Amino acid sequence: MSRKTDIPSLEEALKSGDRRALARAITLVESGRADHRAEALTLIEALGNGREALRIGFSGTPGVGKSTFIESFGLMLTGLGLRVAVLAVDPSSARSGGSILGDKTRMERLSRDPNAFIRPSPSQSHLGGVARRTREAIGLCEAAGYDVILIETVGVGQSETMVAEMCDLFVLLIAPAGGDELQGVKRGIMEIADLILVNKADGELGAQATRTCADYGGALRLLRKRRQDPEGFPKAMTVSAITTTGLEQAWSEMQALVGWRRQTGHFTARRKSQALYWFHEEVRLQLMARLVADDRLAADLALAKKAVSQGVESPASAAARVLKRFGDSPT
Repeated sequence: MSRKTDIPSLEEALKSGDRRALARAITLVESGRADHRAEALTLIEALGNGREALRIGFSGTPGVGKSTFIESFGLMLTGLGLRVAVLAVDPSSARSGGSILGDKTRMERLSRDPNAFIRPSPSQSHLGGVARRTREAIGLCEAAGYDVILIETVGVGQSETMVAEMCDLFVLLIAPAGGDELQGVKRGIMEIADLILVNKADGELGAQATRTCADYGGALRLLRKRRQDPEGFPKAMTVSAITTTGLEQAWSEMQALVGWRRQTGHFTARRKSQALYWFHEEVRLQLMARLVADDRLAADLALAKKAVSQGVESPASAAARVLKRFGDSPT
């Protein structure tokens, strides 16, 4: 029989900024056990919404240098006296379910910084679940007193949209490349990006990075202007994670954008819309959890899936039938 978590003690340690307590709290919200889930909800409710950190999401294709950039950027922020938390959403091994990126080992210098906290989070091939855990981990990091929370996505499509719904700023990292590279970036990702940073703008790649930045800057000007942006945003800039060139300027632009959004009310409105988004996601996740937990409903769900896959029944009809049985099921 497992020992119950001492929630009041964990809450107190977490609010004092104890990194071990934060790690234990995140482990609790990541657990799939029903008793741990109940304890996690109790902790989250006890912590409330007292503190607020700046949440920045980062995405980019593999090889662009996301982890190197985040480490350099995080070290710059801690050098300014800020406490930084990094939540890395790792893709998982299809065989073992384990994390295959190992961000903590890739950000060795930042992981040793006493004002930084790094937490890799294997997705286990279930994006909705990892999104829930990452969102709750953000709240825990805020309660622990972190000023800036950096969220690294796997860069595989839907994850960008979900992470953008957790962040105040969404940054797209690009590697220097020819004009054809621009065609490979999904328009949807560019539309949600607040800042495009062309990384590796150093050495022999410097001139190419400048050309790439100009290409993306031109593409951004063709996109429809968003109400939540001041003049000049979204914009493209060149940076180098290796030489740290452009990092301070990028941070300055982020602060300027956030400051404008706070003054105009867009920041608060965005946080409210995100809360509603995650409310709907929680309803969906909890409904699915109840379907699977009930043996009779789980059997109905399995039969419906088989009927749909064999073309015997339409997805809409099968879903309606399963939900009707769900409504008739005693709670």
